[in-house]
Parts: sequence; C-alpha cells; structure tokens
Amino acid sequence: MDVEVRLRRIRRWLWVVVVGLFLSGVTAFPLEPEVRWLLRALDPLAGQFPALVAWIERVHTGLVETGERYPFMLYGTDWLAFAHLVLAVAFWGPLRDPVRNVWVVQVGMIACAGIVPLALICGPVRDIPWFWTLVDLSFAVGAFPPLWLAYRHIRAIEAATPAPAAPVAA
Repeated sequence: MDVEVRLRRIRRWLWVVVVGLFLSGVTAFPLEPEVRWLLRALDPLAGQFPALVAWIERVHTGLVETGERYPFMLYGTDWLAFAHLVLAVAFWGPLRDPVRNVWVVQVGMIACAGIVPLALICGPVRDIPWFWTLVDLSFAVGAFPPLWLAYRHIRAIEAATPAPAAPVAA
C-alpha cells in the first residue's frame, strides 16, 4: 500500500479519536443541564427502562445537591473535561508526523486498556450499576480499534522507510 494512502488512513482514524475526546471534554462541563435534558428525554421510556431512568434520576439529584451544597466538588469534572481536551490536543503530533509521534498512539491504546480494570474495580466500589459500567467500558471499545488501526499503518510506514544512514566519523 502506498505511503500516502496509509497516511490518509492514519489521519482518518486519529480524527475519530480526537473528535471523541473533544466531545467528551466539552460535554463534561455542563453536566447538570445535560443530565436534566437526558432525564426529560428518557421520561417516556421509564416503563421500558426503569433501572436506567432511576439511575439517571439519582445522578441528576446528586449533581444538583452537590452543586448547591458543595460546588467545589464539580471542579473535579471541570478538570476531567480539561484533561479530555488536552488529550485531544496531544494527538496533533501524530496527525502531523505519525511515525515520529507513534508514542502518543501507544499511550492512547494503554489508556484504553486501563479503562477496563478501572471500570470493573471502581464501578462496584462506587455503587455504579453494571449497565453504566458497560457504558464506561464502551469508551475503551470505541477508541481502541481506531488507535490500533492507525498504529498498524504507522508501523507499516516505519518498516517500509529506510533507516537514515549513520553519520560518518571524520
């Protein structure tokens, strides 16, 4: 496969991850209004999905009460949002020069793998329902494949590119 084709595919897969990180970041700021909207949208489905609606109601109540009584606690979600945006920016390096910045893609894949034990261990400790743990796991399932596909193309370009000659000693 041509190097230019591989570069286009790498960038396409990386943009999927960047957009996902960006959306995760910007939507972590207005949590209470978003959860309120979600609760209204799910209200007609309360009969079909009672556990889901009950969980969203609990989350909404928690966000409202925390915001009213302990607004500084929501600062943590502001930092979560910021971290997602910073991670999205970090992928600018591999978008520009994938071979030289392959380490960012590797770190992204490691982070995806780390989501699994975090969700499976911390979810039950924090009384997160199993179906919501699956939502959290979906981030790993959603982000790992495009990162892996980009990584494979990066390694193929690297293997096809001759190594630079060693400097000649004078």
